[in-house]
Amino acid sequence: MTGQPRTPNVPSKPSLDGLEEKWVRRWDADGTYRFDRDRPRDEVFSIDTPPPTVSGSLHVGHVFSYTHTDTVARYQRMRGRAVFYPMGWDDNGLPTERRVQNHFGVRTDPALPYDPSFEPPDKPDPKRQIPISRRNFIELCERLTAIDEKAFEEMWRRVGLSVDWSLLYTTIGDESRAASQRAFLRNLARGEAYLAEAPTLWDVTFRTAVAQAELEDRDHPGAFHRLRFHGPQGPVLIDTTRPELLPACVALVAHPDDERYRPLFGTTVRTPLFGVQVPVLAHRLAEPDKGSGIAMVCTFGDVNDVTWWRELDLPTRAVVGWDGRLAGEPPQGVPAHPYDELAGKTVFSAKERVVELLRESGDLDGEPRGVTRPVKFYEKGSKPLEIVTTRQWYIRNGGRDADLREKLLARGDELRWHPAYMKGRYDNWVEGLAGDWLISRQRFFGVPIPVWYPLDGNGEPDHDRPIVPDESALPVDPYTDVPPGYTEEQRGEPDGFVGDPDIMDTWATSSLTPQIAGGWERDPDLFGRVFPFDLRPQAHDIIRTWLFSTVVRAHLEHGSPPWSDVALSGWILDPDRKKMSKSKGNVVTPISLLEEYGSDAVRYWAANGRPGTDTAFDTGQIKVGRRLAIKILNASKFVLGFGEVRPDDEIRCPLDLAMLAGLRGVVAEATGAFDGHDYTRALERTERFFWEFCDDYLELVKQRAYGEGAEAASARAALNTALSVMLRLFAPFLPFVTEEVWSWWREGSVHRASWPAAGELPDGGDATLLAVAAEALRQVRKAKSDARLSMRAEVAAATVAGVRAGELAGVAGDLRAAGRIADLDLREGGGDLTVAVEFAEQPPG
Repeated sequence: MTGQPRTPNVPSKPSLDGLEEKWVRRWDADGTYRFDRDRPRDEVFSIDTPPPTVSGSLHVGHVFSYTHTDTVARYQRMRGRAVFYPMGWDDNGLPTERRVQNHFGVRTDPALPYDPSFEPPDKPDPKRQIPISRRNFIELCERLTAIDEKAFEEMWRRVGLSVDWSLLYTTIGDESRAASQRAFLRNLARGEAYLAEAPTLWDVTFRTAVAQAELEDRDHPGAFHRLRFHGPQGPVLIDTTRPELLPACVALVAHPDDERYRPLFGTTVRTPLFGVQVPVLAHRLAEPDKGSGIAMVCTFGDVNDVTWWRELDLPTRAVVGWDGRLAGEPPQGVPAHPYDELAGKTVFSAKERVVELLRESGDLDGEPRGVTRPVKFYEKGSKPLEIVTTRQWYIRNGGRDADLREKLLARGDELRWHPAYMKGRYDNWVEGLAGDWLISRQRFFGVPIPVWYPLDGNGEPDHDRPIVPDESALPVDPYTDVPPGYTEEQRGEPDGFVGDPDIMDTWATSSLTPQIAGGWERDPDLFGRVFPFDLRPQAHDIIRTWLFSTVVRAHLEHGSPPWSDVALSGWILDPDRKKMSKSKGNVVTPISLLEEYGSDAVRYWAANGRPGTDTAFDTGQIKVGRRLAIKILNASKFVLGFGEVRPDDEIRCPLDLAMLAGLRGVVAEATGAFDGHDYTRALERTERFFWEFCDDYLELVKQRAYGEGAEAASARAALNTALSVMLRLFAPFLPFVTEEVWSWWREGSVHRASWPAAGELPDGGDATLLAVAAEALRQVRKAKSDARLSMRAEVAAATVAGVRAGELAGVAGDLRAAGRIADLDLREGGGDLTVAVEFAEQPPG
């Protein structure tokens, strides 16, 4: 439906001011964007909308990428699809906990009892956080996220996102927790989820495990220290940046082909300071050209240590604890002295003391040599990661299973990627996986791991026999809920039970957004209409996390990809071409931009960011968008000011047919661009035609449109037809101004109108004719400008000559009227179009 025309009711002074508040309220009241769940699957377009992290405020980068998705949603709706476009809030996990800690000045101490009357201090001090119980902390998380979520919704409505707000979900809500726990239990039942004690990358600040996908390498200053180990034939020199891990040393390794160390393979050497005998072994990962060519293996200094420990079957001598300090007691086999001088120290302080001791003992060869090298950090952390031995939950993701890895690569092949080259990032990530997906986190505000463990007669947990709930009982919190067959009094008692204290990684829940939003197992009818989804829009930097993890869960649970298409947005860059991020403090919040320029203008800037391409923040382009929106108001008022068009008015004049022929081509290009998810191309082509329409066609046709008779009716019908089509072409990008103009003369919403089709426009016109006529008029006006005459100055005679001059015969009347030309002579000939002008009055000077 295109909306039935009615008598225009145009404001005397159209304005952009107040359009957002007016139309957001109207759309909500009318249910303009409500999903029609009675439509069959082949008439549905479902979007797996990214749930933004609710931890503060949105920034302009959010507006950028979510606008891209919204243009596609609006286009598909106008194409007649029932658009399933939900919104969710990612409100659990570490970012929320950090915000709550800083906002309220508190920290969690699980050993403390719940205080139902607790209120945070009026003037919190983030540096002196008050310890509170786990339950009190979770209540504060829920309180603050509720406030943040309300602000987020208001912002998204102001931006004009056409989501169906009745489909809103939160990742910490009951339905999300139930879906996340159900998926985990099924992974566990099929052997895809497992518990293992192993070396784990660990953030000592947040005291939680970190998955491979959450790592980033950062250049970090350090120093190489050359240590003397004591071998059977004399000293063995080792270069290390971590001398504090000497008490954790379990071996030395060199490359099997390194002639320098072959005589040592199979022997032992003594560690400096501690005198512990460790073997010298061969391994292919040792680098002969790095340092002295032989490495100290500690449990654990880096990921190579983990590989050597596992493949060489070495013992474990862990010294670094969860808090980043050295353990109070030395590992087995390590003497109490001088370890007692290191116990309880941070790794930094322990390093300083070890270096002092090495100098004193003569085991430090030379002085430390400064170096800057890449070190692994948690992407949200500020200190280098340690590797500690912990018991964690994992989900198989192909990191240790070549067959599964190949299947997940094949899933990537099934998807349509926009832009296509982004698939390479997916393939590179899957092929480079070094282990399974670690999903447990030692935090508090999140989806609990839904298992308990039986306790033996000594009160020790049996981790090999987890107790699981029935799916009908989900969601559960093992920290407070009781497993089947037990009572609360048995919690923590011998022969009783204990709940798993951990929560799931936030990606373990976010990886199920299609299932959560689509009503998996909760609403089978809805799920059958939307899954697999049609589109996953997201940023390109989380292909390795959100995109891949969602593919993993859909493959394991449903044996299918989660969606058919993936659309990737780029980053927003600051003036220094750096990514905008809260952590860097270089973000721009959108509210002031929306208030100053209007939502349509900000959306215009966003839509000019091509798929997958990083885009610089540019207020200049936002200003261009505002000018465009104002021009749409004014041009529409002008067009509708010519009066009503009768149903039997025929578009017959060559200039009118030429303009509409050009518009016909724009419709085809914009449609093809949107079908390929190239919304930017659709906007560019539409905008270019609009300005040509205003600058060329309106100027040429307006005198005729004011007149009477069939030719005037042709002009008015062409103007109305073009306006209807252009408003619909602009509607996905500029929803407020197009809805406002549409309401002046059409029934219903432009956003429920049908996308324009070529069949709406008359055939047979020559699109290039308008350009030729416009060039002739441009030269007439230039002659007036050069002669310093008004554009209203009369032209006594004008001669148009050139290869296409003869084609202007059909538009001669429009050209004479627009140029105020008394005598127009068209002379067909060779060469480019030229216009010679004689003025009715003598130019000044």
